[in-house]
Amino acid sequence: MGRSAGGTALIDLLAGPVLPAARGLLGCLLSAGDVTVRLTEVEAYAGTAGDPASHAHRGRTPRNAVMFGPPGYAYVYFTYGMHWCMNVVTGPEGEASAVLLRAGAVVSGIELARSRRRSTVDRDLARGPARLCSALGIDRTVYGTYLLGDGPVRLSPPASPVPPSTVESGPRVGVNGAHDRPWRFWIAGDPTVSPYRRHTPRRPTP
Repeated sequence: MGRSAGGTALIDLLAGPVLPAARGLLGCLLSAGDVTVRLTEVEAYAGTAGDPASHAHRGRTPRNAVMFGPPGYAYVYFTYGMHWCMNVVTGPEGEASAVLLRAGAVVSGIELARSRRRSTVDRDLARGPARLCSALGIDRTVYGTYLLGDGPVRLSPPASPVPPSTVESGPRVGVNGAHDRPWRFWIAGDPTVSPYRRHTPRRPTP
């Protein structure tokens, strides 16, 4: 089966540098089962290339192996002992860059998303990386899934591109290193974008 022009463009986007890939993912659709989310906020991580906030900064491990490519695969990790978060692997194979999917708007399957999230506020269903995974039913089983095919989780291009004038950028959230690097991108004015909270390192107990 031939690829659509939009699908080919998405493959090419993910194979390139992480910052353009992150911007280009805004507005894309992420589907898992019967729920689809339109991405409204993402965050870029540059792997071993001088980015201390990346999970791959210290090199390949069993946990981060999928980050080393090829692009278009899902890197899913567990955090705070309770939440799943999902990244899309980008860049040339071996570079370990990835884009964290931070927030989105549920555009189909909203009743199922509500039941998973037990939320009555629709803007909050996928507002934040852990909530996004919860709304979509994403967990460890998605790790290593190819997102541009017909698998259980599918990434597809937007119906229409997000105008560059509506994209804003700023510091990353909740990271210890390079948190002021403006590698978080979001659609300005979208109510599903998560609120920014500057990372505050914990002080050691006396």
